[in-house]
Amino acid sequence: MPEICPRCGLPKELCVCEEIAKEEQKIKIYVTKRRFGKLMTIIEGFDTSVIDLKELAKKLKDICACGGTVKGDTIELQGDHRKKVAEELVKMGFSRDSIEIR
Repeated sequence: MPEICPRCGLPKELCVCEEIAKEEQKIKIYVTKRRFGKLMTIIEGFDTSVIDLKELAKKLKDICACGGTVKGDTIELQGDHRKKVAEELVKMGFSRDSIEIR
């Protein structure tokens, strides 16, 4: 018997929890200045109980060709990648209306 998702009640193969969670996120993307004038792109507002931040950060680092890390509930990327990150998040299934770029 297939495993049942505790949230949506569907079998794990048909689970839609992650797609629903992606549409409900309120994501903020902004740039801060760190030591020695280096820029960091900060992405925050993810529901970590549904979305794997480490896997998402790895994909974004590969796409942006930069370094970065996951700290708490935020993803930090080295450099200014606001537009590129927003485009890639939309391609990954996040709602364009829920992404705020500062």
